[in-house]
Amino acid sequence: MRSPFVRTLACLMLLTTSAIAEGPTTKPTSVLGYTVNDINDQPVDLAKYKGKVLLIVNTASKCGFTPQYDALEKLHEKYSSQGLAVLGFPCNDFKNQDPGTNAEILAFCTGKYNVKFDMFSKVVVKGDHKTPLYDFLINKDTDPKFGGEIGWNFTKFLIDRDGQIVGRFDSKVKPDSDQMTKAIEVELAKKAE
Repeated sequence: MRSPFVRTLACLMLLTTSAIAEGPTTKPTSVLGYTVNDINDQPVDLAKYKGKVLLIVNTASKCGFTPQYDALEKLHEKYSSQGLAVLGFPCNDFKNQDPGTNAEILAFCTGKYNVKFDMFSKVVVKGDHKTPLYDFLINKDTDPKFGGEIGWNFTKFLIDRDGQIVGRFDSKVKPDSDQMTKAIEVELAKKAE
């Protein structure tokens, strides 16, 4: 008969062996598997958006495309009751066009454009240190159809109700364009699986 110490040690060895056999944790398979910080630096599990259509945008306060904040807010106002959530991710990766702190960015967005959609902490969207969410969004392995490096501020990713990428629009595509609104309406018409 084994002593309690030997039984405990055997159980620990078995648990450790099982954990090693499982290998490293797998990356999320949808946007909803990520946790990011909001503009007030509080963690937000994106799973809370399950069942909503998302429009994820890397924003900047001092860019030629900055007036798109107005159109993004109008999308939010028009479609949020139908299940659209606009998520703004400030980014300073392109010619230092969003150098401010999160508090300064929030004050600018709410003061100048009356932004009420969800804003998040500043992120890195290109290079070796990009945030994991953006690594997922642009990765050709996880997203062969819409993957590829982000070229500039206000690149927009349309995400279906189950967290899958269903569209990508570059900076020049205005949020209130027919192309964008039709794509959003198509996704809003679908039910979550």
